[in-house]
Amino acid sequence: MSAIAILYADDHIAIVDKPSGLLVHRGGFASEEVVAMTLARDALGRYVYPVHRLDRGTSGVLAFALDAATARTLHEGFEAGLVNKRYLALVRGVPPASFEVDSPVRRGEDGPRVPAFTAFRTLASIDRYALVEARPKTGRLHQIRRHLKHASHPILGDVNYGKGEHNRLFRERHGLARLALHAASLTFTHPVSGATVSTSAPLPRDLGEPLVSAGFSRELLLEAHLLRE
Repeated sequence: MSAIAILYADDHIAIVDKPSGLLVHRGGFASEEVVAMTLARDALGRYVYPVHRLDRGTSGVLAFALDAATARTLHEGFEAGLVNKRYLALVRGVPPASFEVDSPVRRGEDGPRVPAFTAFRTLASIDRYALVEARPKTGRLHQIRRHLKHASHPILGDVNYGKGEHNRLFRERHGLARLALHAASLTFTHPVSGATVSTSAPLPRDLGEPLVSAGFSRELLLEAHLLRE
């Protein structure tokens, strides 16, 4: 991978469209030379500071700060729940039209369980599967994935919290070879200008095409600004 799409950039913030399979930054046991941070740095020609994270398998909107002061303010905003985050997930089963999960989640790999809350809305369903919108109010490790498992609606393609037979079915029939979770949009107050920053990323082909193959309407996805024309 040689480039990453820049969705928004100014003197203090850059927002990119992270593909599935790419780590946000090096750390822990990860040894990859190419991560989202390095691609964003190369695209912008300057150092970038991570302010939140997306799982390796999750695609979509990822924000970086371009200076230390902005990084602190943005990180605090994410931690305080001041950032409006919208995700899309393909799940097993058909959930209610709307539901909430209020269940503690670990802050990190070995950290204590801390309060975590996610609001969900079902957008469409096909047979035993549904496309849901997730709006997490907190940002815990694997929060959406854990909360959907807690609700008995695990995400397709999730090897940690999902079901192998359903993952295989979607891989073999519909070409889904990734976690079916996408960070669709971020909205927050700019920490320097005070303006509202709202950025979205349409579904990439490696998720949009399997959804259409499974029977989810291309028109529905386009109307919801989820699919690239």
